[in-house]
Amino acid sequence: MTFHVAIIGRPNVGKSTLFNRLVGKRLALVDDTPGVTRDRRDAKASLGEYKFRIIDTAGLEEGKGDSLSARMRKQTEIAIEEADFSLFMIDARAGVTPLDKHFADILRRGKKPTILVANKSEGRAAEAGRYEAYSLGLGDPIPFSAEHGEGLADLSDAFDEKLRELGIDPFAEEQQDVTPKSVAIHGEVTEEDELKSEEDSGLPLQLAIVGRPNVGKSTLINKLLGEERMLTGPEAGITRDSIGVNYTYEGRDLRIFDTAGMRRKSRVQEKLEKLSVADTIRALNFAEVVVLLIDATQPFEKQDLSIASLIVQEGRALVIGLNKYDLLENRQEVMKDIAHKLEHTLPQIKGIPVVPVSALTGRGIEKLMPQVFAAYKLWNRRISTSKLNKWLAQTLQYHPAPSVKGRRTKMRYMTQVKTRPPTFAIFTNRPTDVADSYIRYLLNEIRWDFDMPGIPIRIMLRKGDNPYKKD
Repeated sequence: MTFHVAIIGRPNVGKSTLFNRLVGKRLALVDDTPGVTRDRRDAKASLGEYKFRIIDTAGLEEGKGDSLSARMRKQTEIAIEEADFSLFMIDARAGVTPLDKHFADILRRGKKPTILVANKSEGRAAEAGRYEAYSLGLGDPIPFSAEHGEGLADLSDAFDEKLRELGIDPFAEEQQDVTPKSVAIHGEVTEEDELKSEEDSGLPLQLAIVGRPNVGKSTLINKLLGEERMLTGPEAGITRDSIGVNYTYEGRDLRIFDTAGMRRKSRVQEKLEKLSVADTIRALNFAEVVVLLIDATQPFEKQDLSIASLIVQEGRALVIGLNKYDLLENRQEVMKDIAHKLEHTLPQIKGIPVVPVSALTGRGIEKLMPQVFAAYKLWNRRISTSKLNKWLAQTLQYHPAPSVKGRRTKMRYMTQVKTRPPTFAIFTNRPTDVADSYIRYLLNEIRWDFDMPGIPIRIMLRKGDNPYKKD
């Protein structure tokens, strides 16, 4: 069975560094600035022979009412409740602070067992803090260094003792990898007689929600999940890490990634925001379908188009969600304006679906998810070589490739070489002479004739005859 462990403690004691250490990847953002982590994040982790789920949390702070710190603390409390036991971290170099004592009192009175970890224990400067940690009443502190990986053996022994106390046998049955694997996007296509889809791969569909700050990305995910899983509020830029959560919609498994808002590059000055944007771009690399969420009450800005262009460059299927649509009075005008700007700014990917939604009330979500699955299906589409070559012959007959300096350009053969996104190769005698405008013409024609709106399509020109023609 898989057990769950939550890492908790006040801000800037090294929780995310320990999280990355146990996960074996730099998933969580790490910076010297206190309070980097705000949402709770979980991932598959390992320590020695143990395999488990680890939950990174926001720093424990005092907060009242509906303040941001209070909402962050609520997320941490949920993580503690979900975990089998917690790792309570302190900074041994800073010693035991009043905030450490306050939350240690809360943990002692709680029902969940706790392991005390004295982080940053390397060197003599931490000795006094380690001895002081005994006063917290949470057992013997484990000297540890998340940065350098010191103390892992002692932490593993503490795991063993705690699991025995709880009666948990982590080896009672084979543990399954519940973390979705990345999906390969390459692979040569053999000739096929029918159109095919790869949607039944057995892996969750990877869906990223992106957009400018404060457009409602986290609110939309919470509405989909039916719980306050993501931290939300009126403050712009609450989300910093790209947080992935599992979700099932009408029997289909998804892995949804909430991402940090992306502002114009010229406005991004702070190091932490640069890290957040880089994490968002990394999430795009793993995504298969991307929902670009736009605030309908604000003008369709250049930054929205820049994000859409980035998604297309990455080769991901794109769906645009028009949030707060229910607040508009001139709805038809807004829809026409967006369609016009997309048509002229992203002519290489015509037919991007635009779905009006309300993340707050849930209106329109029943239309959003079908569009996501439709885009995913098109993104995986394969077209048989025989149909492609019949289409190529008809297209060239209607509009041949322009000659250059009296030299004729012959296109002899076409095949699909990749999916995700659909990528086609055309073999020609003069690939360098074919103008970009003619390639765009071919892209538009194949999109129209094979009914493939709203997804990136790529055409590569290769020199030579039919590679499958026998001598």
